[in-house]
Amino acid sequence: MNPKRMTKTGIARIWAAFFYSLNGLRAAISNEAAFRQEVCIAIVLLVVLLFLPLSLFWKGLLFFASMSVLVVELLNSAIESVVDIASPEYHDLAKRAKDLGSASVLVSIVIVMVLWGVAIFIILQGEPN
Repeated sequence: MNPKRMTKTGIARIWAAFFYSLNGLRAAISNEAAFRQEVCIAIVLLVVLLFLPLSLFWKGLLFFASMSVLVVELLNSAIESVVDIASPEYHDLAKRAKDLGSASVLVSIVIVMVLWGVAIFIILQGEPN
């Protein structure tokens, strides 16, 4: 096992953490098909969001809900990676961990679909912003 590296402090730590985060995003984009698909859908939704006649509150709500799917997918991918390295053979608990991570993505997607559905209903009803 490698000895622990010297930890950075202050601005150097923040700067290093920023690049670790970029590495994580690169890994997700290059290795996770679901993440790539969700990024494409999020981009489309956010472009559409710019043109919808909704209040700033609703636009913010839809923005954060849509982005939460990406956050949850990143966490799910991290869980799956850890499970794969910790339990390369099939194990009921490993399956449960992966299924729970996947369920969290599903729940976040359902929340987004419900919120977008309500927003479209509001627009179609012609309610004020």
